[in-house]
Amino acid sequence: MKKYIFILFAVTSLVFSSCEDYLDKPSLTTMNDGNYWTNENNLRLFANGFYPNYFTGYNSGFTVDYAPLRGYYFADDFASSGKQINFESQAPSSRGSVSETAEWLVTYAGPTWDFAWVRKSNLFLERIEAMKDQQITASVYQHWSAVARFFRAFEYCRLVSVFGDVPYFDRVIKDNELDLMYKDRDNRTVVMDKVYDDFTYVLDNMRLTDGNVQYLNRYIAAGFISRFMLFEGTWQKYQLNNTEKSKKYLELAVKAADLVMKSGKYSFTSDFRSLFGSQDLSSNKEVILYRSYDAAVSPAVTHAIASYSNLYESQSTAPNLKLAKAFLCNDGNPYKLSTVANADKLDIKNMVATRDPRFEATFWDAPKKESGTLLYACKFIDREGVKLYPGPYPPIYGSNTNTNDAPVLRLAEVVLNWIEAKAELATMGGAAVTQADIDASINAIRSRPLDATAIAKGIKKTAALSLASLPDDPDRDSDVSPLLWEIRRERRMEFVFEHTRLMDIKRWKKINYMKNTDPDNMLGLWTNFQTEFPEFLVASKKGKLKVRKEDGTIVTYDGTNAAAMVGYYVPENISNRDDFNDRVYLAPVGNTQISEYLDKGYKLTQTPGW
Repeated sequence: MKKYIFILFAVTSLVFSSCEDYLDKPSLTTMNDGNYWTNENNLRLFANGFYPNYFTGYNSGFTVDYAPLRGYYFADDFASSGKQINFESQAPSSRGSVSETAEWLVTYAGPTWDFAWVRKSNLFLERIEAMKDQQITASVYQHWSAVARFFRAFEYCRLVSVFGDVPYFDRVIKDNELDLMYKDRDNRTVVMDKVYDDFTYVLDNMRLTDGNVQYLNRYIAAGFISRFMLFEGTWQKYQLNNTEKSKKYLELAVKAADLVMKSGKYSFTSDFRSLFGSQDLSSNKEVILYRSYDAAVSPAVTHAIASYSNLYESQSTAPNLKLAKAFLCNDGNPYKLSTVANADKLDIKNMVATRDPRFEATFWDAPKKESGTLLYACKFIDREGVKLYPGPYPPIYGSNTNTNDAPVLRLAEVVLNWIEAKAELATMGGAAVTQADIDASINAIRSRPLDATAIAKGIKKTAALSLASLPDDPDRDSDVSPLLWEIRRERRMEFVFEHTRLMDIKRWKKINYMKNTDPDNMLGLWTNFQTEFPEFLVASKKGKLKVRKEDGTIVTYDGTNAAAMVGYYVPENISNRDDFNDRVYLAPVGNTQISEYLDKGYKLTQTPGW
């Protein structure tokens, strides 16, 4: 049996019951609030109920909210056949919930308008406060109040990333407190200052270790704090032009990441692919927090993300040419500046051979019809799983019975959060980034070992980044420095199909990348269909199969021109998403929620632009 499985209550909604229930017998399936809060073990059990909501990993069963590949596919890195996914065009009729069931919005990569988890955190805090100096010691109080404040801050970071201004609640609101229950939205900076206070408390009071390494501790919390403070710090800079707040949040991001990096507990000793396909991450030194899966426990804890990576299952939304071009060549240069042989040949085979090792570890090395762009992501399955194509697959590689562990928080993210925050602070009067900083972050990542499969293919590690000879990519945005451009590129290569890309382009104020004005956003890689993929040269593809030449000419397969079908693959019937404007950085609330406020005599302000 695996070392750790997230511990869940049988009843995850955690209903608090009174004695006035059926036959006046204590409930066996609900918690009695009057006698539950008596010892530290019960605090731990209650806290475990937060884990699957915030440390989602690959989620479970066929559920894919907050899961890589099948959850995070709305970004400028991906394209699909047909019309591209639209941003919403009007405020929804309803967007409210009071459920603890994870509900999220794919096109915002965050939760719906729901404060159930805020209330749960506040309830937890209040119960811990009531136990202080009675059932628990001061040190126990400090740790568990830090745990509760961490989860409250986590939820507010999510809500603010989606809606911007949201009402802030620092305690449980009673049913008769209508003025508080129906308060309007607080300014996001007010909310994030409260979050900042919670996070600083966490860094001062949470235990460095809480027994099992997979229980929430200060290092795990610090990793997430570096994520959220980088997000808000750069949002304040690029979206709100608030240098004071930007520096405040970015400095905390650096401090939190420093704690993790200087602990000596984590290091880059794993090859990239093993981070995602391993059946046991317990000994992986790069993984700070993981979610373990086990089919042998009852009930079984399994997922489906490896199945969607097994070369057989469809990936209708798939990596585009723009993403592929962003990968560095192994000499450390973008392909337009590279001296690597065949660096400018943009077919899958040559790109695998010439690019950063993460390209080979992320994508299959030949065109696949199962992919909407023919470039198939096999990142979330081990090497053995893809060898079984086209099946049959054993449970660990098929259906919703996968058991490979999910990395929830990795050292790579922490060091990239750290180096970006430092680089941003340097633009606002902070200390300049040094070569030692680059070596401790980007170059540490690039020094990862290669696995046997990559070595057998002749894959090479990418050269170290040198501040003295920074690449100046011809494709760089003019308003982004060469250093920040390379830091952003590193994130793009590192986190394909993970949680970061949409959030990154939002906080950088680069949502226009998704307008697809660059044709590369809606193309696959260069393909010679006669030699690489003749299975598409069939009658059923007449009038459908298209390639785009370097000069922009589109060639359509007519059944007789197979030799001409050489170029960038054009996904079938592809068309751009509808136009949008900057209001899509934040989500509207539902009209029903606004009406509910009005019915009670209060006003809920709609998100600007909606």
